[in-house]
Amino acid sequence: MPRNKHSIESGLRKKGFEEGGGDHNYFVYRRSDGKKTLAKTKTSHGGKDDIGDGLLGQMAQQCFLTKKQFFDLIDCPLSREEYEKLLKAKDPRNGPAESVTDQAQPATNKRGKRRR
Repeated sequence: MPRNKHSIESGLRKKGFEEGGGDHNYFVYRRSDGKKTLAKTKTSHGGKDDIGDGLLGQMAQQCFLTKKQFFDLIDCPLSREEYEKLLKAKDPRNGPAESVTDQAQPATNKRGKRRR
C-alpha cells in the first residue's frame, strides 16, 4: 500500500535520521549517542507524493528492517531504543560504542607497570 512521502520523511526525522541534500533527500541514522550507523535511505525531490510498495520494501531493507517494522518505525509504535536494538541484532557494526572493559588495555610489563 503506497505511503505519503512527507509523512515517511517526518517519521524518519522523529526517530533520529538526519536529512542531507543532493540529488535526493538522503536520511542517515545517528544513534542516540550521536554516532552514525550503516542505516540510510533516500526519497526523491520531485515526482509523486506517494511512495509505492516496491520502494517502501527497499527503504525498509536499507534501514535493516522488515516492511512491517519500517511502518512501525515511521508510524511511531517502534521506539528509537527498540530500533537501535534491532539495528545491533542485524549488524553489530550498528551497535553501541565499546564499553571500557572491551577496549584495548595498555601494555604492561611483568610487574604490572605500564610500558612506555
